[in-house]
Amino acid sequence: MAFADPQSVTISGSTISLPRTSSGQNSGKFTANDGNVALSIADNYGGRTRRVLRLDHQKVAADPFLTGNNISYNMSAYLVVNTPKVGYSVAEAKAVVDALVAYLAASTGARVTQLLGGEN
Repeated sequence: MAFADPQSVTISGSTISLPRTSSGQNSGKFTANDGNVALSIADNYGGRTRRVLRLDHQKVAADPFLTGNNISYNMSAYLVVNTPKVGYSVAEAKAVVDALVAYLAASTGARVTQLLGGEN
């Protein structure tokens, strides 16, 4: 089963529509019309099962080293779920992922702020 087309994400209060731009065996990609935001999903089946959800973002902003120049910047954020071939049901793996997502979202994202601030 595939993710619905389109997907959407909300960044800084703006909801961005992401229509499907590619579909392959065990992968899919959704990209904003301007190409600045993309969501990709991939599954890899080897000794373990690895599932990746990735959000890529790019923007143009001032060059801090050259006044009057703008340059392109980009970043990405991933969620990787790595499970053994057997031993965890989907519900059990989901419970672990839900715990991580809740931990990151608690206190209005304070843990994410700590992570991005370099705390450990």
